[in-house]
Amino acid sequence: MIVAETGTADTFPRLLQLHARQRPEATAIREKDLGIWQSWTWSETLREVEQIAAGLHQAGFQHGEHLAIVGENRPRLYFAMIAAQCLGGIPVPMYQDAVASEMAFVFANAEIRFAVVEDQEQVDKLLEVRESVSHLKRIIYEDPRGLRNYDQPGLASYEQIRALGEQFLKERPSVVDDEIAKGRPEDVAAMFYTSGTTGNPKGVVLGYSNLLAAGRAGAAMEGLSDHEEVLAYLPMAWIGQNIFSYTQWLVCGFTVNCPESAATVMADMREIGPTYYFAPPRVLEALLTQVMIRMEDASAIKRGMFHRFMDVARAVGGRLLDKQPVGIGDRLAYALGDWLVYAPLRNALGMSRIRVAYTAGEAIGPDLFTFYRSLGINLKQLYGSTETSVFVCVQPNGGVKPDTVGPPVDGVEIKLTDAGEILIRSPGLFREYYKSPDATREAKDGEGWFHTGDAGYFDGEGHLKIIDRAKDVGKLADGTLFAPKYIENKLKFFPTVKEAVAFGDSREMVCAFINIDMEAVGNWAERHNLPYTGYTDLAGKPEVIELVRESVEKVNADLANDPKLANAQIRRFIVLHKELDADDEELTRTRKVRRRFIQDKYGVLVDAMYGGRIEQFIETMVKFEDGRTGKIAATLKVRDAKTFAAMQKAA
Repeated sequence: MIVAETGTADTFPRLLQLHARQRPEATAIREKDLGIWQSWTWSETLREVEQIAAGLHQAGFQHGEHLAIVGENRPRLYFAMIAAQCLGGIPVPMYQDAVASEMAFVFANAEIRFAVVEDQEQVDKLLEVRESVSHLKRIIYEDPRGLRNYDQPGLASYEQIRALGEQFLKERPSVVDDEIAKGRPEDVAAMFYTSGTTGNPKGVVLGYSNLLAAGRAGAAMEGLSDHEEVLAYLPMAWIGQNIFSYTQWLVCGFTVNCPESAATVMADMREIGPTYYFAPPRVLEALLTQVMIRMEDASAIKRGMFHRFMDVARAVGGRLLDKQPVGIGDRLAYALGDWLVYAPLRNALGMSRIRVAYTAGEAIGPDLFTFYRSLGINLKQLYGSTETSVFVCVQPNGGVKPDTVGPPVDGVEIKLTDAGEILIRSPGLFREYYKSPDATREAKDGEGWFHTGDAGYFDGEGHLKIIDRAKDVGKLADGTLFAPKYIENKLKFFPTVKEAVAFGDSREMVCAFINIDMEAVGNWAERHNLPYTGYTDLAGKPEVIELVRESVEKVNADLANDPKLANAQIRRFIVLHKELDADDEELTRTRKVRRRFIQDKYGVLVDAMYGGRIEQFIETMVKFEDGRTGKIAATLKVRDAKTFAAMQKAA
């Protein structure tokens, strides 16, 4: 049963009121603090939200204003979001790892006067932002540690604002209820800034009707109920996190759990045992890397058993999950593997209770996707974006394929241009880009079709298959299809590879940059008695480059089986001397590769690969976590990779 699907609960504050009235003592949200889980019931959540709303009202926050939210997932940051919405305000979640200069653009663009932040780190950044954005007047912090001696004007603690609101509610008990009653489903609910892959981020304006339509469609499709357990661990600024841990939280009334820190997510996930889970490919890649590291450290008998039963899982696990016919022998082999390998592995990953798990945000490699489904984890691909309120296509149970994102969700229309670009029209479609009418008209045409910039096509069963970003899909000089993300995802399936960037459009061959995974390769180096001093030293070791070459050549062997991509095998590669980093503008805050920026920044290395050189010196500027800048210099080796003859199609 899906809670609060009908009636007058058509805004987030009214949904909160409904849950507090229907299920006052049920647990709404938890947070792990100093190793102990702290809980809020729905009635406690509503009471605290009302106090914060009244406090913001008294502090001068006005209807229609934007409220910045900056920090890790914390219940009180969620309370601040809904408190702003109670007053007709518009929360603007921001990436907690963004530097002050990146934040300054959003504060200026959205004319933000009020901000609620997590801790001292965020306060320091916003005080720096305020030097250039003078209209930022109020900074409210949730965690007071380290802030005792801060006396800057406009700085207040969460508890001070809450106390202010509590006092005001004694004088005017109905003030927040009166404001909530003014809300309408067509009102703006929130604004999310895009990741800024090609320039400054744009503010995506979404209404309650947009977010609730998408959230309810997904909840209905999966039969979500108030019994779900969800882990909120991804950035609050990301639209997916807000759909799964905020919109659907209020639609369904399930329990949201906030981990203690990024470092404890895995341990906290094992304790909670979520039933409804989301992970972008990069998280699934990192989890797989940890699994493979543990396997390499295991005894020869355990390694052999793992690989033997994983072969069984890959052969029949997905078919069993989709309830397809499987022979009795394979069923027995899988059952034994489940007892010895799969169940313990699901438990170690914190995925023992998952009913449905999604992955989205970027394309996932088929090998990675198949790995998780073979363990009996109901992982499905989801397609959407900030502009579409996430839910556009979802793979249905029993109809999951590794190379598609499923058919459109109910209410969503999709059509393809002659060039293969995906166009979308749906109830979840955004209103506009804030203060960007030209960008809005470019993205959304007069008939209401959103031009995604993604290239794809429908298969024979009506499932959408995403090839790549339309601007990234190209052809080699010989006309071979070049889909860089597809190639990169195949590389990242290997635990030694953390990131990859493929080049080849209009060129005679494909070449690639590769980042090693420091944890996986470091573990390998220690087991092989290979000393190193840091990332640059380890990445340049001949043994490590050879290890990467083995992964590249396995990808090439796989590509040889694809008639469309057989000639797009990787001919040459470079293991980079530094990790690609969002602080160096090489990745977005959602960890997407800024491909063209990287190509320009490392042009000398691209030229070396295509120019036939065997090594190239480079000196690169980097930004450290404390804001300092420096240089990393290295002479990088350019290596050739073995390629394979294309497999001939059967007659």
